[in-house]
Amino acid sequence: MFDVIIVGGGAAGFYAAIQIGELSPDMKVAIFERGKTVLSKVKVSGGGRCNVTHGEFLPRTLATNYPRGEKELLGPFHKYAPTDVMAFFEERGVPLKIEEDGRVFPKSDSSQSIIDCLVGEADRLGVQVLKNSSVKAIKKLNEGWQVTTMNKHYQTKKLLLATGSNPKIWKQLETLGHQIVPPVPSLFTFNINDKRIQGIQGISTYATVEVMPKKTFHIDKKSLNLKSKLKDEAVLYSDGPLLITHWGLSGPAILKLSAWGANMLHDFNYSFRIKVNWLPDYSTGSMEAYLKKVKELEAKKTVVRTNVTELPKRLWKRLVEAANIAPDERWGDINKGQLQALAEQLTASSFKVEGKSTFKEEFVTAGGVDLKEINFKTFESKLHPNLYFAGEIINVDAITGGFNFQNAWTGAYIAAQAIAS
Repeated sequence: MFDVIIVGGGAAGFYAAIQIGELSPDMKVAIFERGKTVLSKVKVSGGGRCNVTHGEFLPRTLATNYPRGEKELLGPFHKYAPTDVMAFFEERGVPLKIEEDGRVFPKSDSSQSIIDCLVGEADRLGVQVLKNSSVKAIKKLNEGWQVTTMNKHYQTKKLLLATGSNPKIWKQLETLGHQIVPPVPSLFTFNINDKRIQGIQGISTYATVEVMPKKTFHIDKKSLNLKSKLKDEAVLYSDGPLLITHWGLSGPAILKLSAWGANMLHDFNYSFRIKVNWLPDYSTGSMEAYLKKVKELEAKKTVVRTNVTELPKRLWKRLVEAANIAPDERWGDINKGQLQALAEQLTASSFKVEGKSTFKEEFVTAGGVDLKEINFKTFESKLHPNLYFAGEIINVDAITGGFNFQNAWTGAYIAAQAIAS
């Protein structure tokens, strides 16, 4: 028998247990973790450095980083924000730093600092951590809940679910009458097989990326032929550092697109077209005008060796080749068509995306418990008293940069306050 059972030994679960322990030391609190280890996602986050939160301190601006949950999280962020999270860790001997792009990391550059802090605090407060305790069933009792693992039944007055994207727990919640928004992947990279980016992985540059619409078909009434009609207006837009990888394109610009477009790209079956402007200060027209001047001034120089942009040399070379300009061709000798083709490659490169790649350890999904069924003043279920949620189990997800962790810390803190009171 426990006062509180928390299902899920991740960031939200541990944070809630610590907050409850601080507020109500007499409460008997247990964390049930299905795996052999706890905080595994914290371990690998931020390349092993743990991107704790983001240095965005205005709740309204902070909330805009959540494709799902922006409106609902505004109130909670007024109660508990990145400043509070940073204070929590620093007061417990984990100094943090805000990097240039706003991401917050421990000064140690090691996620182990965060893990040691959370595990140490839970231990100090007498929280019981039950590993290898996968929850098989959740049953509502007259007072409280029954939680069943492989071979034991446990009872608790209050139940907090912090299981992340766990289909088995979502199914349990559906049997209790909760609506689950079907989960789809978020925060993934784009698989692209294209000569222009093959063999130059590791290059990163600031760019804009647009997702172009799928082809729609209409019938030409005169000939009764089916014709494809393609509007060239982007359906999604993003900007930021763009990283060329072994399998295609990644980096913040792509990850942001994958978050905001999670449902749309799922509907596209991850097969679509993107347009990349490698030099966002230019349009195709203004780039063409600039290249005409270069043609006059640098007539005797070879195009491929005269990189007149700030792009990395290897990328410049590939885009010049893609414009059908030979390695020994001089600026003075290229024709109007080649000039236009180069302007287009630099500012409107079209790529075919065929599939996605996800970081399995840092996997994020859009979907989960329907937000309409949660009281965001307490993170309690509107359907069942004494049932609470925190973290990615609910239909909230964010772009990359520490925002998903912030959702976990905020939800855990507010749920803990409600539980402890």
